[in-house]
Parts: sequence; structure tokens; C-alpha cells
Amino acid sequence: MNLPVSAVLITFNEAEGIQRCIDSLQWCDEIIVIDSGSTDATVSICEAAGCTVLHQPFLGFGEQKRFAVAQARHHWVLSIDADEVCTPALAEEIRKLLRTTPTFDAYALPRQLFFYGRAFTYGRESKQYQIRLFDRSKTNFNSSAVHEKVDIESFGKLSNVLLHYSYKDLHHYFEKFNTYTSKGADVLAEKGKHRSPILIFLFFPWYFFKFYILERNFLNGFAGWVWASVSTFYVMVKYSKHHETRSAKGR
Repeated sequence: MNLPVSAVLITFNEAEGIQRCIDSLQWCDEIIVIDSGSTDATVSICEAAGCTVLHQPFLGFGEQKRFAVAQARHHWVLSIDADEVCTPALAEEIRKLLRTTPTFDAYALPRQLFFYGRAFTYGRESKQYQIRLFDRSKTNFNSSAVHEKVDIESFGKLSNVLLHYSYKDLHHYFEKFNTYTSKGADVLAEKGKHRSPILIFLFFPWYFFKFYILERNFLNGFAGWVWASVSTFYVMVKYSKHHETRSAKGR
């Protein structure tokens, strides 16, 4: 008999892609959706699919996901984003893992990025492991407002992927861009990571080289060039926003 699994996710206006995410989770013992005030059909789609939907004003990514995990009935939790899909192979791997007591209290899953109409085979985003399956009685997400993660030192790794449909097009990318760069700047302020204008200027060629060459996005074709370009711009804008705030305060 498998240990039961609670799938948890946070949502805000995810109607366009939420159905494929929910469909990929029907093997789970429950699906908990924490919505922060969607004005589209997100809530009705989730409710029609049998999910438990709760409302919580947005607390920041870390705290919002901690709240979602706290609503789960079962110890083992699969945290998934609304723009991700659990493949059948990954679902079977998790079920097999939970047929007996797992060796670790948490497991990292690989993700494959889909961007600019292409599945990325190369690049850090398609080689990255993130802890998404864990025993909530042993660990949870940290409280970071952005780039939240599960705090645990020892964890296992699974081999099958989550499909990551983060941006449906460049318009959608830049809709998210302003929010994420502002939150990223806030995190820099909290950590005291100030950079001078000259360093921000030098970031541009260095990060493009890092994203495009070192992380091998050039092997993803033109889509890889676009990804490296906008990712470089993201870093520059994040640090520039932090510098702008510091300058306005006379620091």
C-alpha cells in the first residue's frame, strides 16, 4: 500500500494552463489549491476537477507555499506550480518510492523548461533539481518572498521530470518580469547585496556569456539566445532597482 500524497499548489489567474496541471495530479490522494484572488476561471476549473480550493491573500512565495503545505492532510506532499505538469513516468516513480518507507525525508525533482515554443534540452533550467516531494512533518519551504526553497540538508533525487511551461510567450514573460525583479531587489536589500553602477554595467556581458555559453543555451537554438538575453536583462534590472532605491534614500 502506498503512503498517501497531498499535491499542493498556489494560484493567481492561472486559468489558461491550470487544467493540464490538475489533470497530471489525479493520481494524488488530494489536491490542495491556495488561490490569492484570481479574477479568471482558475477557481471554478479547480473546483470542477475535485480540488480543495482555499483563499489566502498573497503572503510572498515562501509563506504562501508554507500555508499551502499546512493545509495538507497527509505527511507526504508534492509541491507543484500551476505552470508545471507531472509526467506519468514521474507519477509512477513517486508511487513506487512510497510503497515502502522512503530513505530520505525529501526528494528533488528535475524540471524541463519550455520557452519560446521549444523544449529546452540544454541549459541550467533543464538540468536543475528542486525539492518538491517531502515529508511535511520533517521540513517545509523557507519564508523567502521570491526564489523560495525547501530547507533540508540531506535529500534524494528522482530521475523523471516535471515539465515547466513557465511563459506562454514573451508578453507573458515581461508581465511577470516586473514583479519578479522588484521582489528580487527587495531580497538584495534584505541581504545587503549592494552593487555599484560600474559592476551593474559589467554584469551584462558577463551574465550573457554565463547564460549563453557556459550554461550551453546556444545549443537550444534561437530560443536559447532569447532566453540568455532576457535572463541577463533580468539580473541587470534587479540590481538597478535595488541601486535606485538606495540612491533615493541617499545611501
